[in-house]
Amino acid sequence: MSFNNLDTLYRQVIMDHYKNPRNRGSIEGNPMVVDMNNPTCGDRIQVYLQVEDGLVQQAKFDGEGCSISLSSASMMTQAIKGRPVDEALKMSELFSDLMQGKDIDEDGLDLGDIEALQGVAKFPARIKCATLAWKAMEKGVGEEKQD
Repeated sequence: MSFNNLDTLYRQVIMDHYKNPRNRGSIEGNPMVVDMNNPTCGDRIQVYLQVEDGLVQQAKFDGEGCSISLSSASMMTQAIKGRPVDEALKMSELFSDLMQGKDIDEDGLDLGDIEALQGVAKFPARIKCATLAWKAMEKGVGEEKQD
């Protein structure tokens, strides 16, 4: 597949997550809620997490922002749901490396649609958009691990 075709496919995946977000909304009960924003772009995300026995049982998000921040949040919630907290954090680390343009070793983790965001690394001003939900998840599960 040529670079242009791959780039087009990645854009389609990003726009699909933006127009048809997965896991958008809140979680009933008493979930962990982390609010984060990106004042330079105006993105505002709330990440809702339900963590039990070291597993991310449920992950949802809400908020407003650009296509990159909202599609990234959609992809992130899909990727971490049902995974051990340590795997979710490892995925976040891999995603951060991907956003910095580093070659990554997925180490057995399937990043799935998340790889569609790798082109964001070429636009440094947009990296914060892509990583916003991931930083919120890190903050939330990091607090959970300390309890």
